[in-house]
Amino acid sequence: MVTTWMRVLGAAGLAGSAAIHFSLYWGSGYADIPVVGPLFLVNGAAGAVIAIALLAWRHWLPAFLTLGFGGVTLLAYLLSVTVGFYGVHDQFNSQYEYWGVITEAVCVICGLVLLVRARQAQNA
Repeated sequence: MVTTWMRVLGAAGLAGSAAIHFSLYWGSGYADIPVVGPLFLVNGAAGAVIAIALLAWRHWLPAFLTLGFGGVTLLAYLLSVTVGFYGVHDQFNSQYEYWGVITEAVCVICGLVLLVRARQAQNA
């Protein structure tokens, strides 16, 4: 039961992050930013694909991808608010940024829980 809820919550985190990145890409001018713009589009597509995989495929790989997606996206954002990321400097002052951090943290937590549970099931 916990595993099912973690998959659903993780997929919601992935879908939320994907929606934020798509929205910023198409609605806030990120499409015009070199390097970062295309990365936002790739991030949105990857989040959607991994969310579907997490719900449809009962395997450790989608959990690993969920953890990686959340971690790498959070790392890129952390870089953008500190030293900059390919010329983009964010300030953590918008709803997109708040929800992005929340959804990506959910991905990290759910992915980690699912990987631990998969490992426990394998050892049982």
